[in-house]
Amino acid sequence: MYCTLECIASSFMVLIFLGGSDNVKLDVSTTSDGTNYLIKYGYLVPQDPKTGALRSEESVKQAIREFQQLAGLPVTGDLDPNTKEMMSLPRCGVPDNIGIGRKSKRKKRYALQGSKWAKTDLTYKIAEFSQDLQKGQTELEVDRALKVWSEVTPLRFTRKQIGPVDIEVKFVRRSHGDGNPFDGRGRTLAHAFFPQYGGDAHFDEEEPWTIAVSTGVNLFQVAAHEFGHSLGLAHSDVSTALMAPFYRGFQRSFTLDADDVGAIQELYGPPNNVKPGIRAEPPKPVPTSGDPVISIPAICRDPQFDSITQNADGFTYVFKGDYYYRLNGYGIDTGFPRRITMDWRGVESPIDAALHWDNGYTFLFKGENYWKFYNFRLIYARKISEGFRGVPNNIEAAFVWGGNGKTYFIKGNEYWRYSDNKVDSRYPKPMSVWRGIPNGIDSAFKWKNGRTYFFNGRQYYRFHDSNFRVDDGYPRDVGNWWLGCPSQSQIEHFDSLEKEHGAGIFASHGNIQNEDDVAGEQFLSVGAADTSSADDISLQRTIIARSLLTLVLTVLVNS
Repeated sequence: MYCTLECIASSFMVLIFLGGSDNVKLDVSTTSDGTNYLIKYGYLVPQDPKTGALRSEESVKQAIREFQQLAGLPVTGDLDPNTKEMMSLPRCGVPDNIGIGRKSKRKKRYALQGSKWAKTDLTYKIAEFSQDLQKGQTELEVDRALKVWSEVTPLRFTRKQIGPVDIEVKFVRRSHGDGNPFDGRGRTLAHAFFPQYGGDAHFDEEEPWTIAVSTGVNLFQVAAHEFGHSLGLAHSDVSTALMAPFYRGFQRSFTLDADDVGAIQELYGPPNNVKPGIRAEPPKPVPTSGDPVISIPAICRDPQFDSITQNADGFTYVFKGDYYYRLNGYGIDTGFPRRITMDWRGVESPIDAALHWDNGYTFLFKGENYWKFYNFRLIYARKISEGFRGVPNNIEAAFVWGGNGKTYFIKGNEYWRYSDNKVDSRYPKPMSVWRGIPNGIDSAFKWKNGRTYFFNGRQYYRFHDSNFRVDDGYPRDVGNWWLGCPSQSQIEHFDSLEKEHGAGIFASHGNIQNEDDVAGEQFLSVGAADTSSADDISLQRTIIARSLLTLVLTVLVNS
């Protein structure tokens, strides 16, 4: 079901993008002239079932012309292959007749629904979170989606934790109390209300929400579109606009179209001189001693870990002992480490290995058992002998090799290749096949750049899939390049300064280098806007490095 008749008739509920990883395309071939689609999305008026009236050919052609105009197609009035293909795309479920058509006398390509907020300072809260995304990740993406609009208007958004708000965001399933139930994975992804009806936005919890990756459903882009409706925008007939009715999938470099900017500024005007953005309620002050505090994570002193993997949310995760860490573009993310048992339900720590498949599933292995997750949602737990036939227990590493897309398992000095639900014949084979990779691998994984990395103690190796050997310039130090740690010599120097001048004399910002410094690596924080240029990142690191140096020198001079 795309949208109920009640939803279409009321026209105040905005139903967004049909599709995702399991897209269900509308079959326009059920009628040769596409009338089912044209009726569904408001281009033709449904016929009275009590009469036997026939439509004129010209009325259908005129409806097709209006659809073609909105979709940015050549306006012919004919149901040609391009028009049929456009009709089959994932799209918003709300009719397109708000602000367009023969009666609208529309002069601009964008459309305004007819209501707006009477104020520019709006509050919002996420009342119910997704189980598949961490709370902080969801807050960040919702903040980013709202900031899309605050950057081009005087609008200001303040996130609240409790109490009444202007816009309430929820992740819900099926029937959820507003008379417009969701229909499960792969169909209607979310819906929102226009300002005069409250502006709330609801997201289908059954969808595979992801962040900054091409798989699944991109939360940021869907949320930005939804909040456009929450602010009073209807659909645009500019195909490149965010408010176009057709879902374009994940876009790594996202910007508002000039049409979107013109629409929202017609409602609220251009931005004031005050810097736009998102405001959170100020946290309660935390008492401090007034002295800068040294903060070198314990893992930096022993950067060997049990496993490293990606997840469906796009982040990279490191497992060590009873804890796990999330990595961003500069090292360990704030709020980490966390206990594995807190978020990875049923898993017994420490783990032996972790594996991520491109379909979004992540597997954690320990002993004879493994756990299958989608993000942090446990799918099931099984014996390795049941789910990975022929793979030994107590494995030490597992990865998908970018060279052929097959899964490999490492134990001791041997490896097994797994495909078609079993270990391939003539395996295991010796690890010496992988030229330049030492024995005793702790972990391995295919990163988001498609390259394969092997970790051995405090060092790691990047493998060249075409030349089938380790890349030049490797091995490298894990702590420096992946965890954002100071070098071992820096840590020793910091320790000596601390002993000489007293504990807690300065804050450590970590080592200012990582895999992004290598051409083509793009080690950026997936939870933040992926729009920084290489020069911007280099400048940020230079600033941090200079700040750290200045702080250390100040301490020494004043001691």
